[in-house]
Amino acid sequence: MTPNSIPLRNGEVLASLYGAGLPPLESVRLRSVHLNWRGPGVTLRLDLPAPSLPLPEDWSAAGVDTVQGQLQFLAVADLELDAWEPPVTMRLTTTSLDDGQHRIRVTATTDGDSFLRFTSSADVLVGHVSGFRLGPGGSDDGPHVFRSRIDSMRHTTVPDSCEKTFYERL
Repeated sequence: MTPNSIPLRNGEVLASLYGAGLPPLESVRLRSVHLNWRGPGVTLRLDLPAPSLPLPEDWSAAGVDTVQGQLQFLAVADLELDAWEPPVTMRLTTTSLDDGQHRIRVTATTDGDSFLRFTSSADVLVGHVSGFRLGPGGSDDGPHVFRSRIDSMRHTTVPDSCEKTFYERL
């Protein structure tokens, strides 16, 4: 794993937008943090960097200007979450741990201050990728066009945070 790269287990989900891998998450808008005790797991919903490849035709037709997705971290330990008020623009970094257990340290910072830290399995999942037009004040509550066929049949907007199937299953 190269320094500061996110080791995606299912990177093909993003291949049509970003090519071979996820770009660095240097300045991304964090929308939500979902904690799941059954993993234990952490799912981050965030606005991804602008894609390097052209947008899909249906996204262009819908006026999409922002890509959103979820990163799911499994086997989470040592979680620390300080006060924050979403959405926040942050930098997400990962560091490989030399513990022989295929784990990473994940850190989210804003203005140089860390507000979210944890360790997890080095296999990260990505899912629920959608495109939308950024709303007033940076809102994402308008229509979304989802890449997944199942998501596109089930959702036209981002579901409420209590929708477990959306936030706990990628």
